[in-house]
Amino acid sequence: MLYWELFAIAGLGFLILEIIVPTAFFLNLAIAGFLTAIFSLIYPSLTVLILLFVAFSLLSILLIRPLILKRKSNDESDKTGIEGKYIGKVARVIEPISKFKGAITIYDERWEARYDGEGEIPIGEEIRILKNDSLVMYVEKL
Repeated sequence: MLYWELFAIAGLGFLILEIIVPTAFFLNLAIAGFLTAIFSLIYPSLTVLILLFVAFSLLSILLIRPLILKRKSNDESDKTGIEGKYIGKVARVIEPISKFKGAITIYDERWEARYDGEGEIPIGEEIRILKNDSLVMYVEKL
């Protein structure tokens, strides 16, 4: 087997691992594998190629991984689902809310609600939704 095939297969294996386990780590090793495969056409020594693979891996981890992680964190900060639609929004109390029971309405939907503060929030009050735990919204007084 030629060395370029070995490093190309390694790069492909790391790429598949990155798809299965998206950690932004194996992608760096895949890039290093593919670059080493290209350089193996110039340098026939396995020792040199292994050192190149290690160097490319470290460079990729130091230079590319922070960019990937920054992009990934920006994508995750775009709120979707429950977070984007409900968290931080104002709703109206339709059943008195305490630590153990209560309900709110928002967007013509009824949600169970809980209030961690002292006392109870009466019917008709406006509240702000703090967080969601399954089918229960945790709220605060405005």
